[in-house]
Amino acid sequence: MQGIQLCADGKYRWIYPFNMWTNPTILFLIYKIFFWIFVGIGLMILLLTWNTIEWGNTEKMWDDTWPFLAFFGFFCILILLAYALVAGMYGGKYTILFTMDERGINHEQIPEQAAKARMLGAITAAVGAAVGKPSMVGLGASSAARTSMYSDFAKVRSVKRGRWGNVIKIREILSNNQVYVRNEDFDFVYNYIREHCPRVK
Repeated sequence: MQGIQLCADGKYRWIYPFNMWTNPTILFLIYKIFFWIFVGIGLMILLLTWNTIEWGNTEKMWDDTWPFLAFFGFFCILILLAYALVAGMYGGKYTILFTMDERGINHEQIPEQAAKARMLGAITAAVGAAVGKPSMVGLGASSAARTSMYSDFAKVRSVKRGRWGNVIKIREILSNNQVYVRNEDFDFVYNYIREHCPRVK
């Protein structure tokens, strides 16, 4: 399918071949999520150790802080390597089918890539179980089970465009969806989504 198609059921559909090597949108999203997780952990540690911190002793403060920063840097490199591994398995392209009507929009991996995503999720869960990491098991199980995301326009709170990455970011209270559109269809899809989201001003 080239561009957006209005199908017989009244829904718009299009396929977007997202280039994982040249478009860093997904990688930035992953970094953003883990950055805020580390900020939350850092604040929790700060609150727990507030009375033991020697605020005037910068050398002692650095000695207490650098292991956390080093671990954060190591984790950033690990994320980059994992992203490159997944991109390689997908052949450098994350291919998505979008289905949109007046009520909402669905973001769905094509069947071949959905099968790979389920396999990666199952491997992650198995490794997590083997090393005794419940959080890793949960992450793997959720990624294996979820290969699509639906946004109900009635629940959408924010719609933002990132034309440089051909992405429209749709935010609900507990979920964020990313819609990718070719340049020639970008304004149509963006305006359509905004017009059908009653909570977005």
